[in-house]
Amino acid sequence: MAYYRRCGEVPPKRHTQHRGPNGGLYYEELMGEEGFSSDSSLLYHTGVPSAIVDATPWELPDVSTSENRPLLPRHLRLHELFDDDTAKRTDVVSGRRLVLGNADVRISYVVASGSSPLYRNAVGDECVYLESGAATVETAFGTLTAVAGDYVLLPRSTTHRWLPTGDDPVRAYVIEANSHIAPPERYLSRFGQLLEHAPYCERDLHGPEGPLLVAGPEADQDTEVLVKHRGSRGITGTRYVYPTHPFDVVGWDGCLYPYTFNVADFEPITGRVHQPPPVHQVFAGRNFVICNFVPRKVDYHPLSVPVPYYHSNVDSDEVMFYCGGNYEARKGSGIGQGSISLHPGGHSHGPQPGAVERSLGAEFFDELAVMVDTFAPLELGEGARACEDPAYAWTWAAGR
Repeated sequence: MAYYRRCGEVPPKRHTQHRGPNGGLYYEELMGEEGFSSDSSLLYHTGVPSAIVDATPWELPDVSTSENRPLLPRHLRLHELFDDDTAKRTDVVSGRRLVLGNADVRISYVVASGSSPLYRNAVGDECVYLESGAATVETAFGTLTAVAGDYVLLPRSTTHRWLPTGDDPVRAYVIEANSHIAPPERYLSRFGQLLEHAPYCERDLHGPEGPLLVAGPEADQDTEVLVKHRGSRGITGTRYVYPTHPFDVVGWDGCLYPYTFNVADFEPITGRVHQPPPVHQVFAGRNFVICNFVPRKVDYHPLSVPVPYYHSNVDSDEVMFYCGGNYEARKGSGIGQGSISLHPGGHSHGPQPGAVERSLGAEFFDELAVMVDTFAPLELGEGARACEDPAYAWTWAAGR
């Protein structure tokens, strides 16, 4: 995100001395992408950011996957994965249950009321969508306030923790990349500004308030951080212990930082006839895209068909997370709030029987869904196997 921000105390010129009130030097850290060749930020720490005093293996939750075979469209009921008692004992980091994944992206779901440990994903960026609830997300850059409908974008290796707020648990739909996640290139100028035809702009992106500087006894005691990282056999974890708290940044500036974007600030692109899914795109990663379908005026040609036409995913798997309103094309399939549909490449899919006729003459769709399209096949995680509706694949042939 090439959008410059500055928080706290930074020196007039980068890579020069920056001293605190007692005359001691702050420790400058460059957090950058693509080997010094892309977006970056400079953070100024009171302690040495590389200092660790212990490291032990961290056993991740079950991240195994199994092939989608036989090749089937699938319906997953995510709300069945957590009950109220489980949510009270769960946090947004360690409680995630893997639903779908491949070598490029992993999709998990969690319902949590507890505060998370300090955490850093060194595999790729995270895009967390809050279906409901609210949280404070504390990061080395400062504090984010996240509410229902927010996407929380966390760059790779951002140390952070989730602190749910309010009476209701956080319901979070977690998209973890093996790459970076950013606005689509077609929305950006050659210098990185969001263009006039983009469905959102920089005013809609909310960076951290800060900096967040931990003080008192907590600042100088051993602090544990869970790190998810790449290993020779796939994704693994390490439990680091630092001699001081990692939230010791007095200032930072640059174009790489966490931020939130609320789905209500996405301005839908509509037309006289049905528009294809790319008009709903909000972010992109390597070999996948993220789209959102928001409440909107629908097609206004006098003979228009507002629901999607049947289509074959020749190059991609399509994952739709239904998180609000009524999704017209899926009525009669059993899909509702908290459902996922997986329509894999090789299967032609589209509206449920009767949906086309029911949609004729509609002027507005009140629906909210987050879509992930991948360009490699998705496999099923343990969460998918635990909440699948086995009848979904046959619903287009209902009444046969």
